[in-house]
Amino acid sequence: MRVIVVADFATRSGGAQRVAVESARAMAEAGAQVVYLHAIAGADPALDYPGVERICLGLPDIWSRGAASAVLHGVWNREAARRMARALAPFAAARDTVVHLHQWTRALSPSILPVLRRAGLPTIVTAHDYFLACPNGVLFRFDTMRPCALKPMGTACLMANCDSKSYPHKLVRVARQAATARQWRGWAIDVVHISDQARDRLAPLLPANWRHRRIDNPIAAVRAPPSVIALGSAFAYVGRLTADKGALIAARAAAACKAEMLFIGDGPARAEIQSILPGAVVTGWVEASRVEAMLRERARALLAPSLWPETGPMTVLEAAAIGLPAIVSARCGASERVDASSGCVVEPTIEAVAAAMARLQDIDVARAMGGEAYARFWANPPTPEAHAKALLALYAEALAR
Repeated sequence: MRVIVVADFATRSGGAQRVAVESARAMAEAGAQVVYLHAIAGADPALDYPGVERICLGLPDIWSRGAASAVLHGVWNREAARRMARALAPFAAARDTVVHLHQWTRALSPSILPVLRRAGLPTIVTAHDYFLACPNGVLFRFDTMRPCALKPMGTACLMANCDSKSYPHKLVRVARQAATARQWRGWAIDVVHISDQARDRLAPLLPANWRHRRIDNPIAAVRAPPSVIALGSAFAYVGRLTADKGALIAARAAAACKAEMLFIGDGPARAEIQSILPGAVVTGWVEASRVEAMLRERARALLAPSLWPETGPMTVLEAAAIGLPAIVSARCGASERVDASSGCVVEPTIEAVAAAMARLQDIDVARAMGGEAYARFWANPPTPEAHAKALLALYAEALAR
């Protein structure tokens, strides 16, 4: 079996890119022939593997080209379509080949979709977010800081100034969404969802003939003894520091219950976090290999109080893999992997998060929850091997059809 993985990037610079790279490597290790077809130069060392062939289209990130060019090429990049057609030509209509599409908004654009369709290959898409239906990709209104209840691309949606940047930027996203929707018409797609919550939100917004499969993201954890929670007393937030991901709620909740905070990451909310909680430790971005060590040394529990309905995040599972409990927003897909014995699932409010933090300041409670989180994770770990096995089974079904 040959799998053509399509993504803007071949580096692990974000969640979607990380999954694309790690799944490609895992499938190659499972015996599949993998072609990693990416738009933008640069590749992760994980793709330097005998079963992986890389094809780089040599396209720039649209946001490196200036605003006018970014708008034009973000909606429809003709050069991306031409280069994609050349790259796919040797595989067109191959009976043993599938295409798995991960991301196409930063260089490829919707222009590649008719090219993929003409190639005649079964196509699978992973829904890392909600861009298959929602113009801003998150089913969230940044004007009200609440999940969106509007019909995507309906009249009220088009009028809403809900984008994280500006209304003109929203209109560009709307144009791209319209171009994308035109290409999906009449095309039967297999969609991979990474949580039941995300599937239940997104599937009703997609064409009725699309098929849906729930497959966990790969978590490349190595089993080791669980974290000694007594070593750390800080609550840890890992990721981009933005209001919509709950970074400010984490800071305000910590201030309310006088808890220590460790922010591993960076972003536009950094200065406000340090104003709210002057004693917080904010590391900036660190190497992925260092994050686990920092959590083991300093963390009591993980915070993931996202305001938008994240499809993941993976950090909750990575914390569980080392025996850390998590306080997770009920809006996050990762809340499905947490219950009252292994952490706290709460509404993303200052009061609810602070109450959960106060509870976990009891070392015995934290230890018990961390032990249960560890046991639950390793009872059925979503390893890259398990992820690859599930994907290859889906591809076999698609080829059989």
